[in-house]
Amino acid sequence: MTQPSFTAQVLTIFPDMFPGTLGQSLAGKGLNDAKWALKTLDIRDFSSDKHRSIDDTPAGGGPGMVIRADILGKAIDAAKADAEPKWPLVYMSPRGRRFDQAEAQRWKEAGGVTILCGRFEGVDERVLEAREVEEISVGDFVLSGGEPAALVMLDAVIRLLPGVMGEAGTLDEESFEDGLLEYPHYTRPQVWEGREIPEVLTSGHHKKIAEWRREKREELTRIRRPDMWSTYVREK
Repeated sequence: MTQPSFTAQVLTIFPDMFPGTLGQSLAGKGLNDAKWALKTLDIRDFSSDKHRSIDDTPAGGGPGMVIRADILGKAIDAAKADAEPKWPLVYMSPRGRRFDQAEAQRWKEAGGVTILCGRFEGVDERVLEAREVEEISVGDFVLSGGEPAALVMLDAVIRLLPGVMGEAGTLDEESFEDGLLEYPHYTRPQVWEGREIPEVLTSGHHKKIAEWRREKREELTRIRRPDMWSTYVREK
């Protein structure tokens, strides 16, 4: 049997949320074909009371509930026992560093990742410190839990895996791969509502097409993402 090139471990109180969208389209086919693997651990399974409770009121008062360190510590330990040492151990958190294409590449190269999905007001800080958990954010906004963020990040990683997206060349000129945004795309009909496909794209002149696409990538990046453009100019 073919060994998957990437394994995602997810700690969550809603294991039925996975694979979710990752079970569809090319990612879903890759999962069925064992190009990648998914394991979910229900944090409630590590609770010791009959109600399977995992949270308690926050120390110092305040609204909401916090996931307990003793229960979460057991769940993380169980996940780590089934993980490779090089796999990142990450917590979906709006205060974490921003997830980007370089991080997706890092997870892919590691061959796996263990993701902790929080709920309620969050998790006891002590377990993050004791287990050396990295905090990762999908953006500057707050979600109801870490599961939607985990699905987004995993999608970014899975599409990089060999055999998932088909031709490797489809990834070469996409946004963020080399510090630039992607160029515009067109297809038939030649004219739509008075708008024509740029003439160079139908010229058959491959060098000019490549030059046009490069110019558009630089133009779009400079206008829409000046932060990326500054970094690109500095590094390239």
